[in-house]
Amino acid sequence: MDRLIWTAVTGMNASMAQQRMIASNMANAQTTGFRAEVMAQTPMTLEGPSVEVRAMNDPAVRGARMDPGAITQTGRALDVALAGDALLTVQAQDGSEAYTRRGDLSLSPGGLLVNGDDVPVLGEAGPITVPPGSNVKIAEDGAVLARDPADDAAPPQVLGRLKLVSWRGSQITKGIDGLFRVPGGGALPQDAEARLTPGALEQSNVKTTEVLVEMVEAQRLYDMRTKLVATAKELDEGGASLMRIA
Repeated sequence: MDRLIWTAVTGMNASMAQQRMIASNMANAQTTGFRAEVMAQTPMTLEGPSVEVRAMNDPAVRGARMDPGAITQTGRALDVALAGDALLTVQAQDGSEAYTRRGDLSLSPGGLLVNGDDVPVLGEAGPITVPPGSNVKIAEDGAVLARDPADDAAPPQVLGRLKLVSWRGSQITKGIDGLFRVPGGGALPQDAEARLTPGALEQSNVKTTEVLVEMVEAQRLYDMRTKLVATAKELDEGGASLMRIA
C-alpha cells in the first residue's frame, strides 16, 4: 500500500491525542489552579531516497499555558492564591518534588498539610504537620502560623514556611497527574520574593469558548486525515490495476 497511508495514520493518532488533551482541559475548567495543557507535534522524517519526504507525527503534551487565572476570595484560612510566577512545592506519590498552582489547602486526619489533590505540601524543611486543635493561618510570605485556641494571648507559633519556587528560566513539564516537574529529576530554585494571597483561590485558566473551537477544529482535521487514508487506498488500487494491465 502507498506509504501515504502511514503519514495519514500518524496524523489521525495525533488528532486523537489532541482530542484527549482538549477533553482534559474541558474537564478541569473549574479545577482550582489548573493550567491548560498544550501539545507539541513533532515531525519525524524517515531518511532515505524514497521516504524522506514522508513526515510522521509524534504528538505529546509537553507543557501548559502559564497565564494566571481569576482570583476568587473565599475567606478560608488555608486557601492561598499564588502571585506572579510562583509555584507551590508538593510531594508527589513517588516521593519526588513536584509543583502546582493549586492552593486549596487543608489538614489530613493526621494533621499533615495537603492540597486539594491530597498530596503533602512541602515547606522549606519538608512536610508541614499541624498540632491537633490549633488555629492555623498562612501569611503572605508563606509562613504557616498556629495558635493554641486555649491561650489567645500567646503569640502564634511558626510551624514552617511554604516552599515557593519560580519556574522562570527553567524547563518544566506537566505530568498526567497535573503536577509540574523538572525533567531529569531536578528541582526549581526557591523564590524568596514570592508572595501569596491568603483566603483566596486562583481558578483554572482554561477558556471554555477557545477549547470548544479547538475541539471542532480537531474533529475536522481528523475527518480530513480519514479521507486521506481513503485516497491512499484508491491510489493503491489504481496502481494495482495498472500492473495487471501491463
